[in-house]
Amino acid sequence: MTQGPGRVVQGAMIGLKMPDIDVWSERVVTVLGQNPGPFTGPGTNTFLVGTSAKPLLLDLGQGQPAWLPLLEQALHEHRGGSDIEAVVITHAHPDHIGGFEDARRRFGERPLYKLPWPGMDGATSASITLAGEGTVVETEGATLRAIHTPGHAEDHLCWWLEEERAVFTGDVVLGAGTTIIPEHGGDLLDYLRSLKRLLELAPSVLYPAHGPPVRDACGRIAAYIAHRELREQQIIAALRAGQALVVDMVAGIYADVPVFLHPAAAVSVGSHLRKLEREGRAARDGESWSVLASPPTTAD
Repeated sequence: MTQGPGRVVQGAMIGLKMPDIDVWSERVVTVLGQNPGPFTGPGTNTFLVGTSAKPLLLDLGQGQPAWLPLLEQALHEHRGGSDIEAVVITHAHPDHIGGFEDARRRFGERPLYKLPWPGMDGATSASITLAGEGTVVETEGATLRAIHTPGHAEDHLCWWLEEERAVFTGDVVLGAGTTIIPEHGGDLLDYLRSLKRLLELAPSVLYPAHGPPVRDACGRIAAYIAHRELREQQIIAALRAGQALVVDMVAGIYADVPVFLHPAAAVSVGSHLRKLEREGRAARDGESWSVLASPPTTAD
């Protein structure tokens, strides 16, 4: 995917390469989940956080067999150990919790800090140690504080690493390209609020679940907000031009995107339309959408 006139955020996950094991800071080591794809990029980043021989493990990947041996290698080479203290989760999408059973078999029962999402937590549900806004998880060399950041998923937690003023952003901000706001569990209004909240924290670096670290943290978050604002303007313009169907909006707005990614683009367009509907700025009739001249008012 290339930079086009209708795009704010540059870069994409397609073709992105990263090391299987990498050191991002003195207290952060990343291990790829070995699940590459057009939406996961090189794979889901899982993290060893802390400076001791028993660090925290943040996210669990998708459950690919090659992941656990790499995790063990990273523990040995970069932490001089073979165990973890606890597990910390950003959200319950399968590429973030799929390695749960492998980790449990290898390390035994460990505290698993997560905001519950009934129906989505799968095998992790019985092991969850309740985490939510403000929850603190500490280990040697690292203090993580939970920030509830819904929008991509209703249970989504970003984790603030106090020692570095860094944020583990999960899928809220990626290392390349932009994230999807799915219909199930996603909400664009919540997502924009989450982005603005992260921006207010003025982090020094972002550690995303997909792609490389983001050193221009505030610049990237601001670009994400501007990207969504531009998409909204483009969708409103399409509606005013009489394009009532999502497929037609996608063809015009995402002309610079490979056709095989248009279904994902349709999900993003749908998230914007639902936001406009909630705000009283658009209406739908079956599969067709129309723009409203102004939000409806209610009598006092």
